Amino acid sequence: MTSPLNDNDTIAALATAIGGPVAIIRISGPDALGVAERVWRATGPLGSAAPRTLRLGRIGTGNGDIDTHALATYMPAPGTYTGEDTVEIHCHGGALSARLVLMRVLDSGARHAEPGEFTKRAFINGRMDLTQAEAVNDLITAQTEMAVRLANRQLRGLLGDRVGAAYDELVDVMTDIESRLDFPDEDIDWSSNEALGERVGAATATIGRLLATQREGEILRHGVRLVIAGRPNVGKSSLLNAILGRDRAIVTHIPGTTRDTLEELAHIRGIPLHIVDTAGIRESEDTVERSGIERSLSSLREAQIVLWVFDAASPAELEQVAETAPGASVVLVGNKADLVTGGRPVVPDSQWPVVYTCAVTGDGLDALFDAVEKAVWDTPHTAEPAVAVSERHAALLTRARDELDLARDSIETHEWELVAVSLRGAVEALGSITGRTVSPDILGAIFSKFCIGK
Repeated sequence: MTSPLNDNDTIAALATAIGGPVAIIRISGPDALGVAERVWRATGPLGSAAPRTLRLGRIGTGNGDIDTHALATYMPAPGTYTGEDTVEIHCHGGALSARLVLMRVLDSGARHAEPGEFTKRAFINGRMDLTQAEAVNDLITAQTEMAVRLANRQLRGLLGDRVGAAYDELVDVMTDIESRLDFPDEDIDWSSNEALGERVGAATATIGRLLATQREGEILRHGVRLVIAGRPNVGKSSLLNAILGRDRAIVTHIPGTTRDTLEELAHIRGIPLHIVDTAGIRESEDTVERSGIERSLSSLREAQIVLWVFDAASPAELEQVAETAPGASVVLVGNKADLVTGGRPVVPDSQWPVVYTCAVTGDGLDALFDAVEKAVWDTPHTAEPAVAVSERHAALLTRARDELDLARDSIETHEWELVAVSLRGAVEALGSITGRTVSPDILGAIFSKFCIGK
């Protein structure tokens, strides 16, 4: 597809992180080869080699060479990532040397790329739809293997294909409706009202199935906030260390050792978890400890899941759990179970599951992970979603579904003008997901979240 957003600038940027052993500088645009030839020094012009062939040379200036052993490849349009002529220069890494090469490229006629501009050009030039472009960023920011696989499925077009199928179906229905409005007196064999309603209903069902994946998408993309809380000296920090598999928190036998919240990222059963270890909750006269307890209570109010840790030799104080974590899913964790003799204490009846662990030996962690997984997904989660929509997708799908509900009501009453208006609204919403009807402002907002060089 073409767009006035696709200007004729040749852009360049580092496509790799600063500081690595090798740096890749990507140049894309109508003068990509010309810009590269101005900095490239080799036995022959870069464009004389077969396309997509790596050539050895050096990066030079009037004052000498910046890099005496660099590789470069020229890739002609349209079979490139951006759909434009592209050159990649592979040079030695390091913060300074790679930056000097990039500055030389920019001085030779390229403009520094905006965040996400290479992928934006790929979208504009029809190399991918908008859901695939968003999947590129999802892949870069993925925190678990499950999230990586989800991003790759979206990058292959699974989500775009499903949305596109509903879009095409509704466009076809809209053609039928608009012909009724344009030729009301003609004897045309239009579809029956029942058939129209069924087709709109089928599109609505597709949208409903996609909307049902929103929570999975949010969890896999953004993770879940899990707070470890409880009274002092019950083993909260030891449990954090056991979950992480390393000594991250200081552990002593002195109650109140943890004075502040401590946050770490962990992956349990493919779920990204933002784990917060908190100070033990109790009455205290110590100013510093009291401040830590306040932060603990604040973390509990923001938690999605709470592991309420108690000493397995003592009953859990469930009243305190209900007061401090009113909106979270709670798992009661009876820690130090190895020290209990004569049977485990009776836990008062509650709606929360109870797991017994020994953070020192790791006993009970599998059962704890099972409980966390169930708390995240509400039910045992045995299969990955084929697709999972984002918040942006869900908002547009909801709008499309609402418009289709109105359209079906209007079909029953033969109010074809209203049907047409509702169908246009639904089509526009679905088109905004894949990029068929998206506005420049929305594009700018989406690609501004990308890193420079992608």
